[in-house]
Amino acid sequence: MARRSQPKDIPEDLRQSLVKLLINFADELKQEDLRQKVRALVPAFHTLRDLGSSLIPKSEASSARDRIIAYLKQYPFTVIDGNELMVVSGISEWARRVRELRVQFGWWIYSGVTFNQIALNEEDAIALKAMDIDPALIKPDQYVLMRTTQDLESAYRWNVLNEIRKKKLSTKEKIIEYLRKNVGKQVTGEELSYLAGSSKEWARRVRELRTEDGWPIVTRNTGRNDLPVGVYVLEEDRQAYVHDRKIPDPVRVAVLKRDNFRCVKCGWARDDLRPDDPRKMLELHHKQQHKDGGENTVDNLITLCNVCHDEIHRR
Repeated sequence: MARRSQPKDIPEDLRQSLVKLLINFADELKQEDLRQKVRALVPAFHTLRDLGSSLIPKSEASSARDRIIAYLKQYPFTVIDGNELMVVSGISEWARRVRELRVQFGWWIYSGVTFNQIALNEEDAIALKAMDIDPALIKPDQYVLMRTTQDLESAYRWNVLNEIRKKKLSTKEKIIEYLRKNVGKQVTGEELSYLAGSSKEWARRVRELRTEDGWPIVTRNTGRNDLPVGVYVLEEDRQAYVHDRKIPDPVRVAVLKRDNFRCVKCGWARDDLRPDDPRKMLELHHKQQHKDGGENTVDNLITLCNVCHDEIHRR
């Protein structure tokens, strides 16, 4: 069984022990027996791991997994090498612990692979560029903590994800079913990519669901600046009116910005979102309706909450 690292409260003691072991190893290097040299180096190897795992106090993080997330939380939105996580974890299976943190414990840790998947979506690629993140420069064994709070529902979502993934449905049908089971919740592009079973097709299908089918799927690049890059939210379980589905995204964003992301009738904004409030999302309304020749232009559109929008159409 592999030896576990043994962090100490005083790292300096370990450093001194390591120095002493390496000094004594000078005599071993003079020996001809290879195995003797290897065996003599084992204590130094173990001590080095103990020293790395002692850099974060045991009172703050008692396990390798805890040390990894504690380290990442100190440097959010920063590219961290896997070798750094190997040092602070003190174990050889550090990559498995990173996966556990992502899938089972709900920490949004993006790897170089994740960033490359996200960049397949043109909108997310734009958002990454605005954050000075170039996916092409991030290696598979490099990581970024994209959110400093834990997503406590992630484990449940992954179970739902696997159930839908097994169904004999089209990619688009799988994605919208999954989003409808998570209305109002943040879903990552990594989840949708895994659901689709394709590293490329999912991004195109998400865009089609929003722009052609009228599902209110929002991202950071469509006006939800509060969302992290690579995250999707189905704001409400309903499709937009047919004529509203053809509004170009640049026009949609321009109208939202002009109206300060508030309903021009009642003043509601997403910051006012409450569980018992029927107002859940912002929509665009044509001042001159489509049937009367109204166009999808900034001047002909205003921002309304879903309640005010429904009231106007009822009239």
